[in-house]
Amino acid sequence: MDRISEVTINDAIAPAVRQDIELRLRTLAAEDGVRMLMAVESGSRAWGFPSPDSDYDVRFLYARSRDWYLQLQPGRDVIERPIVDEVDLNGWDVRKAILLLLKSNAVISEWIESPIRYQDDDPAIEKLRIFADDVLDPRALAHHYASLGRNAAERWLGGDEAVPVKRYFYALRPALAIRCLRQNPALRPPMNLQALIAASDVPEALAHDIAVLVEAKSRTREHSNGARMPALDALIRAELARASDVPARSQPDDCHRSRADQLFLEIVNP
Repeated sequence: MDRISEVTINDAIAPAVRQDIELRLRTLAAEDGVRMLMAVESGSRAWGFPSPDSDYDVRFLYARSRDWYLQLQPGRDVIERPIVDEVDLNGWDVRKAILLLLKSNAVISEWIESPIRYQDDDPAIEKLRIFADDVLDPRALAHHYASLGRNAAERWLGGDEAVPVKRYFYALRPALAIRCLRQNPALRPPMNLQALIAASDVPEALAHDIAVLVEAKSRTREHSNGARMPALDALIRAELARASDVPARSQPDDCHRSRADQLFLEIVNP
């Protein structure tokens, strides 16, 4: 996604909400004694199809002091806070993130590409981004998205009854991610729906249908029903069935693991 689009999406977060989230992140970092590497939005607001009542799904990566990683019993590698005022804070330790990148994990891949950032990235994030590209297994990502899409659509895609608009998007976004991977296996799919549409060369008529759906969701609550769109149904069915068309890459080799070790050491011992 270009910088102009990223700025526009960032502006969608109300200043008062952004300030509150930034304060919560600073407080959390101080309480838990961690160094924030990045903090982003990961839910429907970053995906490009928020509802008026959408939560703020704040996700972050952090690093602890070097000595913390030397303790005999491994410590907990996630930090969570209770949801308060629709703000959900959840973060992963950088060691967990790197190990998941070795497996081409879609969640961490999306987090590092989120168009909504709550703080400036630590320089380590660009290194994680490059590493994610280098170890990418396109088929592993495609099968993840296929499973995600099928789980979201299994109860309604075969029929013609109205469904919550939210469910439509939860199947559509994975379908477009697979389409993107089919067309360019070297590209990790964007998180944002509009960027996915551009990257996957969606026909103009379908892009229009999706825009209509986005507009409808922006005016309705999360679980409001919407009319079915047969062309979008067909696209979802077709793409969810084509994950195996995406080429596979060999499993990470010793070189990748060595790079992962070095990257981890650079981050926790700057």
